[in-house]
Amino acid sequence: MKASLVIPTLNEAASIGHVLDSFQTAAREGNSRYFARDPLEWEVLVVDGHSADGSAEIARARGARVIDEPRKGYGRAYRTGFDAALGEVVATLDGDATYPVEEVPRLVRYLLDRSLDFITCDRLSGLDPKAMTREHRIGNRVLNLLMHLAYHRYFRAAGGATITDSQSGMWVFRRAILDRIRLTQDGMPMSEELKLEVVLRGLRFEEVPIRYSERWGAPKLSSWRDGRQNLQFLLTKRLAAQREFRHPPHAPIAGAGEPSD
Repeated sequence: MKASLVIPTLNEAASIGHVLDSFQTAAREGNSRYFARDPLEWEVLVVDGHSADGSAEIARARGARVIDEPRKGYGRAYRTGFDAALGEVVATLDGDATYPVEEVPRLVRYLLDRSLDFITCDRLSGLDPKAMTREHRIGNRVLNLLMHLAYHRYFRAAGGATITDSQSGMWVFRRAILDRIRLTQDGMPMSEELKLEVVLRGLRFEEVPIRYSERWGAPKLSSWRDGRQNLQFLLTKRLAAQREFRHPPHAPIAGAGEPSD
């Protein structure tokens, strides 16, 4: 089976080499431990947003396929990577060494064994205290609470599964789901959009806790700006979902009509 790892980068020279080296080790060990009968054939795609520090060159030297993406945005980088990915299974993580790259093969095995369509990872259960500022933690809690308040009926209609970490950027999924969901966001809200689309389209998903570490290099997030964009998106998406339920033929979850409280 062919699998794709998609990593967005913007000036991650301090960490991208370590991330890719760690993944190569994890992929070899994962094939021996989890895929001995049918080893995964991995491709690594680094979607680079015009880094000025040599990130792209470091990635190429490690054997990654580097895609130059001049258009700005975290979501845009992922959407470009998804379009280029050739694997039947796609995994994602950031290039700043915050996510546990060594867990990727195990998560792919879990996805396949559980017959899931999508796994999203929960950073908050295994959070290194240095990995997030107090402001960032508060923002995450607010956005998580809003997602559950605004979308509780959709989670219930999808079988009662929940998402603890609405902002996580580590996912493992079957590439085939990209034909069933609609991604429109180029910025940080794409992380929320992907998860909500999985819920609204009735796909099989689970959230898996992971360790989340302090990033290498200076942070790029703007808690208030990104938080405001995410908040606005959650509300806009909620209204769009309600309209879609009321106006078939493309009802998000199997069975027409808005779920009742």
